[in-house]
Amino acid sequence: MRELPRGTVTFLFTDIEGSTRLLRDLGAEEYAAALAGHRRVLREAFERHGGVEVDTQGDAFFVAFPTAPGALDAAREAQHALELPVRMGLHTGTPLLTDEGYVGGDVHRAARIAAAGHGRQVLVSAATAALVRRDELRDLGEHRLKDLSASERIFQLGGEDFPALRTLYRTNLPIPATQFLGRERELAEVRELLTRDDARLLTLTGAGGSGKTRLSLQAAAEAAEAYPDGVWWVPLAPLADPADVMPAAARALGGTGAAAELMGSRRLLLLFDNFEHVIAAAAAVAELLASCPNADVLVTSRERLRIQGEQVYPVPVLAREESRRFFVARARGVEPDFEPNEHLDELCARLDDLPLALELAAARTSLLTTEQLLDRLGARLDLLKGGRDADVRQQTLRATIEWSYELLDPDEQKLLAALSVFRGGWTLEAAEQVADADLDLLQSLVDKSLVRRWEGGRFAMLETIREFARERLDESGGVEVLQERLFGYLLRLLPRWRETRTGLVEIIDRLGEELANYRAALAWALEEDPRSCLELATALGRFWVIRDPAEGNQWLTTALDRTAEQPPELRAEALLWVGSCRAFLGDDSEREEIFEESLSIFRALGDTGRVGDTLDRLAGVRAAGGKLEEAKAAAEEGLAVFEQLGEQNGAMYILDKVALIAREEGDTDGARETLERVLALAREFDDSWWATRTMVRLALWSFDDGDPGRSGELVADGARLAIALGDRVHLAECFGLRASIAAAHGEPATAGRFWGALEAVERERDWLDPQTRAGYSSRADPARGQEFDSAAEQMRQLSLDDALAAALAEID
Repeated sequence: MRELPRGTVTFLFTDIEGSTRLLRDLGAEEYAAALAGHRRVLREAFERHGGVEVDTQGDAFFVAFPTAPGALDAAREAQHALELPVRMGLHTGTPLLTDEGYVGGDVHRAARIAAAGHGRQVLVSAATAALVRRDELRDLGEHRLKDLSASERIFQLGGEDFPALRTLYRTNLPIPATQFLGRERELAEVRELLTRDDARLLTLTGAGGSGKTRLSLQAAAEAAEAYPDGVWWVPLAPLADPADVMPAAARALGGTGAAAELMGSRRLLLLFDNFEHVIAAAAAVAELLASCPNADVLVTSRERLRIQGEQVYPVPVLAREESRRFFVARARGVEPDFEPNEHLDELCARLDDLPLALELAAARTSLLTTEQLLDRLGARLDLLKGGRDADVRQQTLRATIEWSYELLDPDEQKLLAALSVFRGGWTLEAAEQVADADLDLLQSLVDKSLVRRWEGGRFAMLETIREFARERLDESGGVEVLQERLFGYLLRLLPRWRETRTGLVEIIDRLGEELANYRAALAWALEEDPRSCLELATALGRFWVIRDPAEGNQWLTTALDRTAEQPPELRAEALLWVGSCRAFLGDDSEREEIFEESLSIFRALGDTGRVGDTLDRLAGVRAAGGKLEEAKAAAEEGLAVFEQLGEQNGAMYILDKVALIAREEGDTDGARETLERVLALAREFDDSWWATRTMVRLALWSFDDGDPGRSGELVADGARLAIALGDRVHLAECFGLRASIAAAHGEPATAGRFWGALEAVERERDWLDPQTRAGYSSRADPARGQEFDSAAEQMRQLSLDDALAAALAEID
């Protein structure tokens, strides 16, 4: 059996849906044969893509893969070959590997993701989705998995429709993109009607664009507590056949049988949205209510259902004052200085006080005054009305985007399509260099709400619009050129790390804004030209070390494995960053060998600066491994190299290793004195990340040497710098240290709060390697008890931002 993968691992869980029913239907002999075939198919797929079988129980598999793409490929291949309805779940993390197997929350999360799915469905966690090609994944939104306290964004491999996921949220109500404005009276009236025993069927009627859907969603959300079995949204816009209404309701409820049987006596609310084009299904709603005595139904429709017991609530257009408030709020979203004038009332009247029409018009106020809007409104509004009465309502969102798209001139359409190459936003400079953006054309797209301008100057599209625009780009055949331009632009953004020691906070923040684009470029290059992927992943080296060593290690190792011909200088640089990333993952396997190979290549190339840098890393890994004489030799040679080059900052890094060696030899005072000197140099050179790293190490040594006062000072400064850099590893260490200090002072509540802050940081992922985390845990042990646990739990309940704010306030 192959060795279980370490470091960043992708887990795949599988099991057969409805296996008990299949056994009953097929009989024992036939089911046994089917089960054997199912196991053969899965194991062959796992083997082909590098999976290692961790455990098998009954019809379920637990498999570990060294790469996320490999796991996804195995799942896809297996599903294509399987005859039985197997559900699968994938999640990527950095679990602890012990003699007993994998340990940690990542294992449980992967299992829960699989359990949330349906037969023939492959579910993918956000962590895994970030490491694979996203164009074959469907975003299923945020879900709360069983036994998990936080919501998790789940993706699905492929675009097939399945019933709702089996998650703990007893609602599938969509999250509106904008704040609910006005409608206080209507909302109260609808809420009151929902509480009446004689209004089990409530239909909201009104003109297209009058806000029926938005009002119904708000009312259903506010009434949710009255429905212990959930509030379920059934979108009917995609349906063409009235016979499909009840199956759609069943899918919304998470099943595939008859909706009435699924509902039974459950106390729930069904919200049928956009009923008018399937009005013939009204009788089925009446039958449903008769069969399910505890269910209520809320409907939005342009016409009432005309069945017994129906309570109709006509949704009026906005009152004029509400129209003004609504328009001003939306207009200020695109033009903060917008002020209403004497033309606004007439504009609202011309728009029939319809919320959607007001929103579309408000989007133009960054370019047009209300008077200019009035002059240009007529034909556009006629087209809007015509589009909404047509059959294209079956794809409401697409129809809306197409309507906006068709209003663009050809140059605007071309630019919109080109901008879809970006992920996670872009700058004006990027738009000009990659998409040949003209400033006026870009402004036009912003004014027409197809592109948004964020605070800080970045631009972005809603993902739905970006997907539509990407379809247009794919049709044009211009994808490859734009991908190459984006790749080149992103590569040019990256600094030469050896010459970049100052201004790191700003540099890392800027690169962090582009991370989605970097991931997309890396994924594209990995498929098209792995060597280019390796170049870009390597050029991101210090960014990975500071922001996300696990992801950096994944990209670098994958690209190294996939690149056949590696120029010596590229391989040496890539290996240098692989080893550097692994220093923060608790993965010391092969680190010394990795640095030795890198050093050998740099020596052969005559790259003296990189020889010194690699000797620095090599001294560190040898000292940590107890090879003190070899560590000294590397450190001494490294110091000589940097003295020859006149690079004081390089010597600063080596001094860090000198301190580490001294401490390993028992010279604690000398070690701390040397490290204080390193910290002073880091501040002098404005190397904020090295200062952070040094503060954390010095704080730990000070604490262990009985100087908690100095340790506390360093932790406070280090935590602030770590937050500024987005450095989660050292931030978690700061909170672990602060908990340790409080424990030493006999302050269990304070220790608990900082331990809870550490756990809040690690909700994103396990940033600390197991050994480091265990060390902080043992230092905090003296404070553990009811008071500690209660304080920690309070912090765990906070959002990450709130937990960080609370922890920093206490540190200050």
